[in-house]
Amino acid sequence: MQIQRQQLDDAAAAGLLAPAQVGPLWDFLATQSAQTPSFRATHILYYLGGLLAIGAMSLFMTLGWDLWGGWGLLLIALAYALLGLGLTEYCLRRPGLRIPAGIAAAFVVVLTPLAIYGLQAGLGYWEMSEEYRDYHVRIDWRWLWMELATLVVGAIMLWRYRLPFLMLPVAVTLWYLSMDLTPILFHDSDLQWQLRKWVSVYVGLLMLGLAFWIELRTRSREDFAFWLYLFGLLAFWVALTSMDSDSELKRLAYCLLNLGLLLIGAVLSRRVFAVFGGLGVAAYVGHLAYSVFRDSLLFPLALTVLGAAVVYLGIVWQRYEARITARLRQYLPAALQELLARRQFS
Repeated sequence: MQIQRQQLDDAAAAGLLAPAQVGPLWDFLATQSAQTPSFRATHILYYLGGLLAIGAMSLFMTLGWDLWGGWGLLLIALAYALLGLGLTEYCLRRPGLRIPAGIAAAFVVVLTPLAIYGLQAGLGYWEMSEEYRDYHVRIDWRWLWMELATLVVGAIMLWRYRLPFLMLPVAVTLWYLSMDLTPILFHDSDLQWQLRKWVSVYVGLLMLGLAFWIELRTRSREDFAFWLYLFGLLAFWVALTSMDSDSELKRLAYCLLNLGLLLIGAVLSRRVFAVFGGLGVAAYVGHLAYSVFRDSLLFPLALTVLGAAVVYLGIVWQRYEARITARLRQYLPAALQELLARRQFS
C-alpha cells in the first residue's frame, strides 16, 4: 500500500488526524520509505551506477583484461573487492545509504568468480585462450568451482551485512549452477539439452521454495526474497515453456499452471508471479487462436465472453474479499497468516 500526502490531508479533513500532525507524520513516513527500493530518481542513479560497475567486472569484461594473466586478474579482483568492502562499510556508517551499501557489497560478491578464475589460470588449470567473459554466456561444468565460491562468499557477506541486494548475485549464481550441473550429472550428449530443461525446472522450484521459506522467516521490512523469486521463476518458467508438448492436454495443464502462478502472485502480492503467469496464459490463448481454432468464427466471441466473466469475478471478489480471506486464513499456519498480513499492506 502506497500513501500519498493528499491522503493524509484528506484524513485530517475527515477528523481522523489533527492538521498539525500531517506534516510530521509525512516526514516520518518519507524517512522510513527512503530505504525501500522504488522508482525514484535517487534510487535509479544508485542502481544504474552500481549495475554499470557490476557489469564492468562481469558481463562486459573485454579481451584486454586477459593480457594481465591469471595472477594479475586475481590481484585486480582482490583490489576491487577491498574497495567494495570499504565503500560498504562507509555507506553503512552514514544514515540513509543502505541501498548503495548493498550495491557495493554485491559488487564484492560479483568479483568472486573473476578471482577464482585468475587463481586457477595462475595455477595452470585454465588456458588463457579460454576467456573469462565466457562464464556469463557459455554453459560449462568447469565453471562449477567459481559458482560454489561465489555462493560461499555471498553467504558470508549476507551473514555480515544483512543487505537484500546481496541476493542478486546469489540468485544469478544459483541459476548458472542449475545449467552447469547437467554435464556433471548426466553424460548422454544426445539428451543433455532436454535434461538441462528439467534440471532448470527443479532448481527453479527449489529457489522458489527457498525464497518462500526466507519470506516466512524474515521479520525485516527489507525484501530478501525478491531476487530468488525472480530467478527461480526464470529458471522454472523458461525451461517449462521451451519444452515440446505433444498433446493438447499437456498444453492445458501448462495453462492451468500459469493460472496458479497468477493466483500465487495475488495471494503473496508478488507481481513477478503475475507477469510470468500472464505471459504463460497469453501464450496458451495464442496457441488456441492460431492452431486449434484457427478458422473458427466463434473463438473470438467465446474469448470475449470469458474475459467479461473474469472481470465480473473480480467485481464479486472485491465485494466479498475481506469475508472470504478472513475465513480462509483461519485454516492457515500462524506464520503464513502473518506473512499474508505483511504482504497485504506492503
